[in-house]
Amino acid sequence: MYFLTGWPRRLLCPLKSEEEPFHVQPSSQRFYFAVLSETQLSVWFSRPSVLIVSYIESAKASSQFGFYQQAEWKQDDSMIAVAAANGYILLFDVVGGGEDKYLYEPVYSKGSRGVKVTPGYKEEQCAPALSLEMKRPIDLEAPITSMQSLQEDLLVSTADGYLHVLHWDGVSNGRKAISLCSVPFSLDLQSARGGLCLDLKGVYIRDMTYCVTLDGFAVVLDDGRLGFITPLANRITADQLQGVWAADVTDGTCVAVNNKYRLVTFGCASGSVLVYSIDTTTGSMQLSHKLELTPKHYPDVCNKTGAVKLIRWSPDYSVAMVTWECGGLSLWSVFGAHLICTLGEDFAYRSDGTKKDPINISSMCWGAEGYHLWVITSREETELVENMEEAPPQTQQAGILQFNFIKSALTVNPCTSNQEQVLLHGEDRLYLTCGDPTQLPSGSSESPHPHNLPHGGEGSPTHHPSPNSTSQGLSTLLGYKHWHVVQIHSTYLESNWPIRFAAIDTAGQCIAVAGRRGFAHYCMSTRKWKLFGNITQEQNMTVTGGLVWWNGFVVVACYNFIDRQEELRLYLRSSNLDNTFSSVTKLHSDTLLLNVFRDMIILFRADCSICLYSMERRHDGPNPSASVELLQEVSMSRYIPHPALVVSVTLTSVRTETGITLKAPQQTCMADSIILNLAGQLIMLQRDRSGPQLQEKLPFCPPVVLAQYVENVWTTCRSNRKKRHLLEALWLSCGEAGMKVWLPLFPRDHRKPHSFLSRRIMLPFHINIYPLAVLFEDALVLGASNETVVYDSLQGPREGRESLEGLFPYCTVERTSQIYLHHILRQLLVRNLGEQALLLAQSCAALPYFPHVMELMVHVVLEEEATSREPIPDPLLPTVAKFITEFPLFLQTIVHCARKTEFALWNYLFAAVGNPKDLFEECLMAQDLDTAASYLIILQNMEVPAVSRQHATLLFNTALEQGKWDLCRHMIRFLKAIGSGEMETPPPTPTTQEPSSTGGFEFFRNRSISLSQSADSIAAGKFNLQKTFSMPSGPSAKGSERWSKDSDCAENMYIDMMLRRHARHLLEHVRLKELGCFSAQLGFELIGWLCHERTRVARVDDFVMALKCLHKDFLWPFPVTPAGSISSPLKNGHRRTVLSQHLLKSQSADSLLNSDMDTAPPQAAARNSNHTWLDGLGALGPTEPTEMDTALSHGGPQTQEAFLSPLTNKTEECSIGSATDLTETSSMVDGDWTMVDENFSALSLTHSELEHISMELANKGPHKSQVQLRYLLHVFMEAGCLEWCVVIGLILREATVIKQVVNFLDSPEVPHETVQSVRSGLLGVDAWASTDCLGYKPFLNMIQPQLQKLIETSVEQIQPEAFLPGASNSKLSEPQPGGPSAEDSRGPALLGLALPLEPSGGLGTEDGGVPEEQEEQAVDEGVYDCTLS
Repeated sequence: MYFLTGWPRRLLCPLKSEEEPFHVQPSSQRFYFAVLSETQLSVWFSRPSVLIVSYIESAKASSQFGFYQQAEWKQDDSMIAVAAANGYILLFDVVGGGEDKYLYEPVYSKGSRGVKVTPGYKEEQCAPALSLEMKRPIDLEAPITSMQSLQEDLLVSTADGYLHVLHWDGVSNGRKAISLCSVPFSLDLQSARGGLCLDLKGVYIRDMTYCVTLDGFAVVLDDGRLGFITPLANRITADQLQGVWAADVTDGTCVAVNNKYRLVTFGCASGSVLVYSIDTTTGSMQLSHKLELTPKHYPDVCNKTGAVKLIRWSPDYSVAMVTWECGGLSLWSVFGAHLICTLGEDFAYRSDGTKKDPINISSMCWGAEGYHLWVITSREETELVENMEEAPPQTQQAGILQFNFIKSALTVNPCTSNQEQVLLHGEDRLYLTCGDPTQLPSGSSESPHPHNLPHGGEGSPTHHPSPNSTSQGLSTLLGYKHWHVVQIHSTYLESNWPIRFAAIDTAGQCIAVAGRRGFAHYCMSTRKWKLFGNITQEQNMTVTGGLVWWNGFVVVACYNFIDRQEELRLYLRSSNLDNTFSSVTKLHSDTLLLNVFRDMIILFRADCSICLYSMERRHDGPNPSASVELLQEVSMSRYIPHPALVVSVTLTSVRTETGITLKAPQQTCMADSIILNLAGQLIMLQRDRSGPQLQEKLPFCPPVVLAQYVENVWTTCRSNRKKRHLLEALWLSCGEAGMKVWLPLFPRDHRKPHSFLSRRIMLPFHINIYPLAVLFEDALVLGASNETVVYDSLQGPREGRESLEGLFPYCTVERTSQIYLHHILRQLLVRNLGEQALLLAQSCAALPYFPHVMELMVHVVLEEEATSREPIPDPLLPTVAKFITEFPLFLQTIVHCARKTEFALWNYLFAAVGNPKDLFEECLMAQDLDTAASYLIILQNMEVPAVSRQHATLLFNTALEQGKWDLCRHMIRFLKAIGSGEMETPPPTPTTQEPSSTGGFEFFRNRSISLSQSADSIAAGKFNLQKTFSMPSGPSAKGSERWSKDSDCAENMYIDMMLRRHARHLLEHVRLKELGCFSAQLGFELIGWLCHERTRVARVDDFVMALKCLHKDFLWPFPVTPAGSISSPLKNGHRRTVLSQHLLKSQSADSLLNSDMDTAPPQAAARNSNHTWLDGLGALGPTEPTEMDTALSHGGPQTQEAFLSPLTNKTEECSIGSATDLTETSSMVDGDWTMVDENFSALSLTHSELEHISMELANKGPHKSQVQLRYLLHVFMEAGCLEWCVVIGLILREATVIKQVVNFLDSPEVPHETVQSVRSGLLGVDAWASTDCLGYKPFLNMIQPQLQKLIETSVEQIQPEAFLPGASNSKLSEPQPGGPSAEDSRGPALLGLALPLEPSGGLGTEDGGVPEEQEEQAVDEGVYDCTLS
C-alpha cells in the first residue's frame, strides 16, 4: 500500500535562529506547511521544499502572548491561526506577492519547453512569494488545548472546559462559548433521552478533530475518556450538541479521524491505537479493531513504546502513521495490516549489533498525495541529526526531516486493470512488475536495446505483447526480481506535480498518469512518453474520477475548465495526444470513480448515482475512434450517506442466483452485478431477472452486504472453463484479518445441486504479505514489502554526531508473492466440502508449485494439531491425508513434509497417513525409487536397524535393476553406515539422475588404459559432483584398495555379494552395456570377478543369440552387402590411405563434445604385422605402454593416421581405428567427399571403391558404442573370457581378435569346453549368417583359415598334464596364498597384462581352482539368501 523508500531528506532553514521548530501543520491542499518555533511562524512550500516566508514575533509581543504552541490553516489557505501559551489566538493573513513576484523560478536551457503560454502556468512551477500579516489577536483568557478549522469557523477548546466557536475574520460575529458540562454524554443516542449522562465537571477537551463524513467531533477528554460530539442542527450551539462516549477506556491521549472509512482513531497511554466506528442506528461508538505492535514480531518493544503521541492519516485515508512518546514510527493500513515499523530490525540496530535510540518526534504531517512525511524531531534528537557541514551551529535549523514514500495505484484509482499488475507510484517515478522480458509473449518486432538492460533494478527491456493476450503469463510476472522503474516526464511533472492517478493496461505495456492538470501516457515497447502537444488543452482539464485503459484507449473522467463541464473522454493511444483525437461525452455531475468491465464503463458520481455506458471501437476513419452510449443510471442515494465514503466501484459477472452451473460458462461474460466498497463495507447489487429479460437494461435488486473491513476487491472479466472456481471468485483484502475469497460452489458432473448447499461461500485466509494484485489462474497473490540496507559503517560519527545515513537504513521495496491455494483447500475441508476442494485442486494440478501447495497444507495442519496442548475433538489431518491420496504425488508430499518437520511430530503424521513401511513398498511398486529413498530415512529413524537394512536391500536391488547408479551409490553408503552403527549424515534425497549415468562407462576415464587424454576434460564438467560422494564413482588405478579400511566388515561382504549377484544376473541375460555401466558407476571390479566366473556364468551358450543381443544393446547395425557381390572391391591387395589426417581434422570438435560421449575416441595407431590394436590397450608388456601413452596423450594436430582394412588381405593385420568411425553429424556420411581436401583428388578412387567405403561406414554403429565395445573387449581379454572376445570380435569385425583367440585356443592350458564352445559358436554363426544375415559372410570368409584351423585342432586330445599343479608357466595361475585374491587384485599377475602373442604361450588354471571357486560361490549364495530371508 505505502512503502518507505531511500533515506529521509533534511530541510535546512536559511535564516539564523537558535529556536528549534516543534510543530508543523499542512494547508488543506498540502502545498504549504506552517512551521512553528517559540516565537516564529514560517511557511514552507512543498515542491521545491523551501522556506517562503517567516514571521518573527517581537520580544514585547512575545511576553504578552506567550510562546507559540500550535497552528491551523483556513480551508482556502488564506489564513493561519496560531495558539499562544497565554490564551491568545493570533490570526495571520497569507498575502500573495502579486502578478509576477516569485520567490524561486526555474531556469531553463535554450530551446526547452519552459515558456509561459497560459495565464497561471508559471505559478504552478514556481515557489510563490508570500507575506504574513498579523490581525488583531483574540484573548480566550484560558490556556488553549486544541484547535480545529471548519469551513467558516474556527473551533477552539480551552483548559477551563469551554468550546469556543470563532469566525475566521475575528471581527464580524464575535464568538460563542459552549461549556462542556452542558453537552449531554451517553453511551448511545437512544439512552441519551433517558437522562443517563456523563459528569463533566472540571473536565476539558485535550484533543479534538472534526469528521466530515460523520459530521461530528471526536474528542479526548483530559481524564483519558473518549467521546464523539454531534451537532443536531447545522449550526454549532450549546443546546444542539449531543455526545456519546466509549465505555471502559480512560487512557486516551490523542485522536485522528478517517473521513473515507468513517473511522475515529484514538491513541492510548498503553501504546495501542483504538479504532472506532459509529453505529448508524444507535449512534454508539463501537470498537472496530486495534492497531498495536504484537509480541510475535516485536517482542522487545511491544510494551515499552510509551503512550501514543500522534496519529496521522494519509491524504487518501488508506494508511495511518503512528508515533509514541518513546519515539519511532509505525505504519498501518486502514484495517490494521502492519506495513512498516522503525522500532525493530535495521532501524533499531547498527550493523555491529549495538542498539540505536529511536528517533523522537514532536510533530509530523503528510505531504501532498502522501509522497512525503514531514517530521519534526524533538529538541534532544535535533542535536543527533544535525548536518555535518562545517557551518556554525546556530545557522542550522535542522529539525525537519522528509521521509519519501511510494504507494500503490489502488489507493486512489482502484480500476480493474490495476488489479492484475503491481503498479506503484512515487512523486516522480513509477514502479512496475513487468516481469522477465525474455519470457514475455512472443510477437515482438524489436529486440531489447543493450543499453536499456536492467542495471541495479532500474528497468528492463520489454516486448510488444501478442494482441490477444489479456493477461501476462505466470513466468512474466514472477520470473523477474527487479522493478521496472519509469521516470515520469519532467516537463509534465514540473507544471502538474503531484501525480494523483496512475493506471496500467491489462498487458502491462501502457501506463497513464494524471497530475494537477491534464495527463500523459507511456509505452513500454517504445520507451516514450506522450504529452499534450497543445499545453492549453492540458491546462484546461483536470482528471477528477480517475483514468483507465480500454482497448488501446485511455478513458478519462475530467473537468473542462473552459466549458465548466464534467466530461468523459477517450483518447487513442497510438495517435497524438490531442483533443481532436478524443471522443467526448458530457456528464451531468462530478465523477468520483471510474471503472471498466469488458466494453462497459461504470461511473460513480457525486450525487451518489451510478451510470453505465457502453463503448464501441470503430474503424470508420484513418484512426480508430470510440463511441460511448449511456445504458443505465442507478441512484444509490438511499444507501450511501456521503459520496466520499465510496472507496471503489466495480462491474462484475459475479452473481449468487441459482443459475450457477457448470453448463453455462458463456453467461460469465455478462455484467451481472455492481460491487461497491462503501467505507469498508462490501455491497453488491445484482440485476433483477424476475421481469422481462432485456439484458443491459435490467433493473438492480436492493443491495446486499457481502463483507466488512474490506480494503481492496479483485475480480476479473476473463473466463476459463477449467478454472471457474478461481476466475468466478471474488477476492477481498481485509487488512489485519488477511484475505477472503467468495468462492462459487459447483455441483459435480452436471448433477443437480443440493437444495441445502449454498451457491457461494466466504472463506477467510491469512497471508504474510500485503496483497496488491491477484493472478487468478495461477492462484497467486503479488505484493511488495519494505527491505532495508544498513550503511552506517561507511560514515562513522564525527564530533559525536551521526549522519542521516548512520541513523536510518536505506529503504528499498521488494517484490513478493505468495501461494494461497492450500488455505482455501483447507477451509473447504474444514467445512466438509471435500468434493469442491477436489474440483478446485484438480483444476490447479498443472501449476508448477502444486506439489508445494500440498506439502504446505499437510505441514500447517500437522504443526497446529501435533503441537496443540488440548486434545483436538475433530482432527483435520486424517481428512487432509485422505484428500492428498487423490493425487499421484501423495507419496512425495508426505515424505517431503516429514523431512521438513521435526522428528517429534512424525508419529502423529504417520498415524494419520499410514505406516511408512507400507508407503515405502508403495513407492517400490510405483517404481518411484527416489521417493522410496526418502522413506528409507524415515524408517531408519523410526524402526530398528534390521528393518532399515531389509528395506534398504530391497531398494538397492531395485535401483541396480533399473540402473539408477546415483541412488545405488547412496544406498551403498547407507548400508555401510547401518553396519558401522553410525550414520554421520542421512543420505540426502537423491535428485533426478544425471543424464550421463546410463551412457558411456565413466570407469573408462580413470583407468590406465584410457584411450584419449581428452576424456577427462570432456567428462570433468559432468562428473565433478560425483567426487564429493563418500562412495567412489569409479575405481582408479588403486582400485584394489577399495574399502580396504574395513574390508573385513560384514557389511562390505554383504554389499559385494549383492553387487556380484547383480553382475551375474546381467551377464546371464547378455546385458553387457548395463554391465559396463554398472562396473564403471559403482566401482565394481569387473576383471577380477570375470576371472572368477570364467568357467561359469561368463561362458557363452548361444553365440548367435549373444550377437543379436549386442547388436540391439549397442544400437549396432547388422552388416549389409553391396548389391553386386559380397567380395571386396579392393582386389589388388594393397592398402590405400583412404581416410587420412585431413579427414580427421574435418570433423569438428563440437561434434565430439556434443554427442554426449563420456570418453574421447580411441585413436589406435597402425602397427606392424606382429602387433594388434590390443597392444595399445595394455596387453603388450612393460616396455610398450610409454610409446602408447605418448601416442594417445596428444590430441588435435598430432592425431595418428588411421586406415581402412582391406577385407581380402589375410596376411596383413591392420585394425580399423575407431577414428575412422565418423559421427552421425559428419558430412562424410552424406557422400560430400569433394569438400574434404584437395589431396583426395590424387587418390582417384573408383566407383566400386567409393561404394565399399560408404558400405563400411554404413555398417558401423554409433561412435560411443564402439568405444564401449572396445573397452569390454579389453576387459574380457584380461579376464580370459575367450568366448566373449570372439562375440565382440565378430560384431566389431576385427579379424585380428579372432586370430588371436584361435591362437590362444591352441594352448594346452585352455579348457577343452572353451575350445568346443568357440568352435561350435563360430559354426553356428556361420550357419545363421548364411541364411539370415549375409552381411557377415565377407568377414566370415576372411576368418575362414582360423575357423578351419580350429576345427582341425579341436579333434586332437587335450593333454591332461596341462591342468596339473606342475604347470609352472601358467599365466592364468591363481594368486599365491597371502597375496590379493583374483577378484580384488589388479596387479601384473592378471591374465591380460601379460597375454602371450605367440601360440606357444601357456594358458591354464591350477588344478582344483574350479571346485574352490564353485564352493565360494555356493557360500556367497547361501549368505545372500539367508540375509534376505
